[in-house]
Amino acid sequence: MRCWLKIEEMALEELMQRLNAVSQCADEIMHQDIIPLYAADIQDQLKKQFAYLSGGRGGDGCPVITFPDYPAFSEIPEKEFQNVLTYLTSIPSLRDAGIGFILVIDRRQDKWTSVKASILRIAASFPGNLQLVLVLRPTGFFHRALSDIAFKFGKDEFKMKVPIIMLGSVSELQGYIDKTQLTEDLGGTLDYCHNRWLSRRTAIEGFAQKVKQTAQILQSFGTELAETELPNDVQSTSSLLATHTEKKDKMKEDIRVAVEQGDDILGSITKPVTENPEYKLNQDQLDNQTTVERLLAQLHETETAFDEFWIKHQQKLEQCLRLRNFEQNFREVKAALDIVSERLSAFTDVGNSSSHVEHILKDLANFEEKSSETVAKARMLASEGDAFIQSNHYAVDSIIPKCTELHHLCDAFTTEIERRRNHLSKSLELHDLLEKSMKWCDEGIYLLASQPVDKCQSQDGAESALQEIEKFLDTGAGNKIKELNKIYREYAHILSEDLKEHVQKVFQKQESMEEMFQKRQISLKKLAAKQTRPVQPVAPRPEAFVKSPCTSPGLQREYVPNSESALRRVNYRRGKSEMTELHQSRGGSTMDDEENLAVLRQHVINELIETERAYVEELLCVLEGYAAEMDNPLMAHLISPELQNKKDILFGNMEEIYHFHNRIFLRELENYVEYPELVGRCFLDQMEDFQIYEKYCQNKPRSESLWRQFSDSVFFQECQRKLDHKLSLDSYLLKPVQRITKYQLLLKEMLKYSKNCEGAEDLQEALTSILGILKAVNDSMHQIAITGYDGNLNELGKLLMQGSFNVWTDHKKGHAKVKDLARFKPMQRHLFLHEKAVLFCKKREENGEGYEKAPSYSYKHSLNMAAVGITENVKGDAKKFEIWYNAREEVYIIQAPTPEVKATWVNEIRKVLTSQLQACREASQHRTLEHTQSLPLPASSCASPSRNHIRNTKKMEEKKADLTSLEGYVTTALPKYPEKGKGWAKPSHSLDASEENDGWSSAEEPLNSSDAEEEGGGGGGEMKLTPGKYTVVTDYEKGVSEEFTVKSGDLVQLIREGEDGLWYVKNLSTGREGWIPANIVLMLIGNSKSAQSLSSSESGTASSTLSTSSSCSDSCNVSSTSFSDIKS
Repeated sequence: MRCWLKIEEMALEELMQRLNAVSQCADEIMHQDIIPLYAADIQDQLKKQFAYLSGGRGGDGCPVITFPDYPAFSEIPEKEFQNVLTYLTSIPSLRDAGIGFILVIDRRQDKWTSVKASILRIAASFPGNLQLVLVLRPTGFFHRALSDIAFKFGKDEFKMKVPIIMLGSVSELQGYIDKTQLTEDLGGTLDYCHNRWLSRRTAIEGFAQKVKQTAQILQSFGTELAETELPNDVQSTSSLLATHTEKKDKMKEDIRVAVEQGDDILGSITKPVTENPEYKLNQDQLDNQTTVERLLAQLHETETAFDEFWIKHQQKLEQCLRLRNFEQNFREVKAALDIVSERLSAFTDVGNSSSHVEHILKDLANFEEKSSETVAKARMLASEGDAFIQSNHYAVDSIIPKCTELHHLCDAFTTEIERRRNHLSKSLELHDLLEKSMKWCDEGIYLLASQPVDKCQSQDGAESALQEIEKFLDTGAGNKIKELNKIYREYAHILSEDLKEHVQKVFQKQESMEEMFQKRQISLKKLAAKQTRPVQPVAPRPEAFVKSPCTSPGLQREYVPNSESALRRVNYRRGKSEMTELHQSRGGSTMDDEENLAVLRQHVINELIETERAYVEELLCVLEGYAAEMDNPLMAHLISPELQNKKDILFGNMEEIYHFHNRIFLRELENYVEYPELVGRCFLDQMEDFQIYEKYCQNKPRSESLWRQFSDSVFFQECQRKLDHKLSLDSYLLKPVQRITKYQLLLKEMLKYSKNCEGAEDLQEALTSILGILKAVNDSMHQIAITGYDGNLNELGKLLMQGSFNVWTDHKKGHAKVKDLARFKPMQRHLFLHEKAVLFCKKREENGEGYEKAPSYSYKHSLNMAAVGITENVKGDAKKFEIWYNAREEVYIIQAPTPEVKATWVNEIRKVLTSQLQACREASQHRTLEHTQSLPLPASSCASPSRNHIRNTKKMEEKKADLTSLEGYVTTALPKYPEKGKGWAKPSHSLDASEENDGWSSAEEPLNSSDAEEEGGGGGGEMKLTPGKYTVVTDYEKGVSEEFTVKSGDLVQLIREGEDGLWYVKNLSTGREGWIPANIVLMLIGNSKSAQSLSSSESGTASSTLSTSSSCSDSCNVSSTSFSDIKS
């Protein structure tokens, strides 16, 4: 291919050189390389004929320029005068012009003053060399005499460096120039027509330009032909050949027309000679004839150069057709070879048993037979290509690689088939050895388990058992694995991770079995050596016997060391009461188990560190091979404008992740290589840094969307080629997501092997934390898909839970029919539980691919957690619970997918409400203490301020302590009584709510915490009886009267106070009376001092709304609820 391109370049270069020479020669012929002036440019100036080149010559061949009598000579513009003189002096050949010009100035009809001015102007403006100046002076007597005198005495005024001869008549002129070289107006016989001369000069110059333009056009066309990329298929190549041929024919036609034009000009020049052989052309005519002939020669050279180039180009296109056929066949054959090679690459499995390997060998043989036809076609096509090479095809350098590739693919396929066959043969050999070893171990374990313990107590029995063991061990020579390292060396090329692990397990099983035999031999030898007194055999317990040996010793493939330990423990346990030595052996096996666990822990930490190193290397490779290249000026031309400045979107905070793992986490992990069971501490120390993965995962949808738009970019392909990566960039962008999920698997594995180790608790905590991070990442991925929410989601606090539920609504203010419909038609809603609000969203259908396939969530409404309560159980469905709002003004029945999901959500909501309640209490306690200290000491009080403060502090401590034991919402200022209320409610935040309800509305807290206690003189533990109306905050179904029940939100009227914290009330909703615990109600209207001060709405307008700046909403970020809303 390179040779072909070189030939093409050489042909084009030769054409360019020849056509450039034509252009230069055309300029040289027309003297345009010196004075680029054409007759057509100054045609109007030449037509004035104030000077002309007649074609006459002086005695030594000097060109004669005649200045005829021109009355307006002095009025000719200087620019026109110079153009005409410059053009006339450029027409003769350089040799003639170098001799000098003879100027004939005819001023016979002019005045001497004009003659003088003309001579001076010509002398000042003439651009060429002068040989002689002949002036025909005025014929009038006066001007003739004046000219003689003036010229004689004023000769120095004329600045010409050549002689100026004043002539009185044309006869004197003929003495200097031959009559045949003078025009008729100067008394000569030279045939000259100015219009004819001008027309001929214009034609010659036009022809010269045509020759030059033709050469330039052919240059451009030749460049176009050479630079045209050859098509890759036969049809396009044929079309290109036809197109180029058509253009070539048009070029040839243009050249033919130009040649005819030159021939016509040449014919017009030689026409007088053709008509009259005795006619002699003057020198100018001869020069014109020579000029046209030279131009025609250059035109013929142009045509010849192009024809030679075209022949090569046409041959290239015709040969290209044959090449395209070869390439098409090559692509088909190569695709077929790629398919069979890909299928062959699938034969990577070395088998997991002898029968499996034999089956793979059989499949390989069938595959080889089916692939033989494809390989034969490839070899035939390679032979065809070799024939092209032998025939010196123009594209030999393109064909050679393809033939080489075909030979290589065929040979590589054959070699790979043989290599795979050899590997499978070695695998079959290894599996036979492993299965023999496993079978031998199983038989040995069966032998140990089947030896009766009671018979081994006697000397003969012990000796017999020893003989059995020794006889069995002798059979191990051809069955067991002798050296593990030798196996590794001999079968290294087929040892995959799984197979290597299998070999290790078999070898460990073999070692464990041999160790069991050694310990049994030691014990039996001790028994056989005892001769002092017989040992009374004691029969073992029936359940201690091994009822049956391993049912199929050779069929199980995977064994772990603990399985043999378990068998030993069974055997040792069976003979514990009979044989102390075996009991000691059992203890030894337990120690072995610990050692095995230590080995397994070491394997896990090694895997963790090795994969961490690989992960860091992969991140660095991506950052240097892709991210850094996006800022490389040398690669900028490969990056599309839409992709520029998008590095942060594509890679997210991968660089931050890399620096964390490379500089911190990997180094910390390496410190635990000797103490793998303590690696949990390493995770816990760096747990906060793992939050960076949340940012990466949140950006992943944008990154993947950008990747899909530009995955075919030449930039990414070039980067992948430089890195020699088999996988594209998107596979590496997924590495951080895969890595963060891998840690929890490794921690689970480590925890499994470290149950009784020092770092087990740290491992469990690290595992829990990692799982929490994964959950947070998953939740955040859902959160960013929320649409339609006007506020800032970050202001809602941490996202705690998210999930899909069936939701029914029941609103008190809604239309009855709407409520009934809502009860039976659940809505599909996706709930997001934040610290400060719960959001209800509708899940939209999944569209797109990859991360774009993730659902979106359309925001519907939200509930402020400060005004939310829950009812944990709903009759009839264990998966339902209620979330209600503003004292059950809005009720949402939530159905979880499973009872477990429900329990998780209820617990989490309870935690949120508990934390809010505790925060409100602490704020209320703080304000109460400040208010108590600021109040003046009442005169009637029998208690000192210090005692009041102590009692108040104690009361607040009791409230805080009682908070942790709440199941539902209760008034913590009272002792806790048994109740069935299942609600966990946050009370309304009206100013009319009593302070006894835990500081959720703190307007009355100073009175209830200090003044109210002093007025009542009671202890601080029980609610003080205050007649009035109360609202129920918790459902209560079983009171003293079985028929009396209250629901959350009901209004009750206090009638009297009973014992044990029970109040006798009247339910204003139902009209019934009964006993209820005092801690499930909140005071709305009472007769106490504080109540009277807060219920001013009773005496005023009934619809007035009370609010206060000191309500709990100020400290707990809770909005106040109007009194009228609570009463409704």
